Amino acid sequence: MKRIGIIYDRLRWYEKSIIQAAAKKGIDVIKIDAKDVSIDITRSNNDFGDNDVILQRCISYYRGLYLTAILENEGAQVINPFQVSQTCGNKLLTTLTLKKANVPTPRTIMAFTPESALKAMKEIGYPAIVKPIVGSWGHFIAPVNEDNIAKAIIEHRESMGPIYKIYYIQEEVKRPPTELRKRDIRSFVVGDDVVAAIYRVAKEGEFITNTSRGGKALPCDIDSEIEEISIKAAEAVGGGVLGVDLMEGPDGYVCHEVNHVMEFRNTVEVTGIPVHEIIVDYLIEQAKK
Repeated sequence: MKRIGIIYDRLRWYEKSIIQAAAKKGIDVIKIDAKDVSIDITRSNNDFGDNDVILQRCISYYRGLYLTAILENEGAQVINPFQVSQTCGNKLLTTLTLKKANVPTPRTIMAFTPESALKAMKEIGYPAIVKPIVGSWGHFIAPVNEDNIAKAIIEHRESMGPIYKIYYIQEEVKRPPTELRKRDIRSFVVGDDVVAAIYRVAKEGEFITNTSRGGKALPCDIDSEIEEISIKAAEAVGGGVLGVDLMEGPDGYVCHEVNHVMEFRNTVEVTGIPVHEIIVDYLIEQAKK
């Protein structure tokens, strides 16, 4: 019998649904709470060796990333692997990787001082989008419409930790209005397949489309273009179990982010596609290799 490990720092609906789907298939799932783990990295650790594959589902980017590094060093197979997680959890690394693979992505300028950041925003043109290079759920993402707002955001960022003093500045993609709101697309890639997709529609008067921030999930048909760019983006970062974020630009789809610990509850609800079961099938397939 195959054994699947799942490592997490909060046991949410997503993790529970995967555990339940595995149980229905007769798969033994070993639950590992990252908050309770301490590992002597100077000695060989066999605590995780009995698992054929480990699914990494930590909310904390750094906790999940470094645990993955330790587990892989011990010979464990982790989904998603360290390199994939490192790339996807850092917007700068993601953009570099997508560009190298010729995946269309919004124009992005990096800056490292307040002066160069203000210059970059003017160069890219207002409204410019300022994002932290590490972060999720749309936190600290801000549209900038003029110099005074730009200066206020820069001043705020300069009072924060060092990572926020690295300025990741993107053009605003002219997305189509839907019910007078803005939308983007989240597609779900598991292995070689795009298994589901949703539109994420921002709440009226809001800029952020994330469903965790009040965005509405709607079913999205997977056309050939969505399939092609999603697969290409997933392959560029290394593949696995991924959420690919797309926007509809004037010249076609662009990919602005790839997520390595994707959330899918709203997708299951609005599409009826059992993403959790598909993930379990993929883990079983990987465990056989």
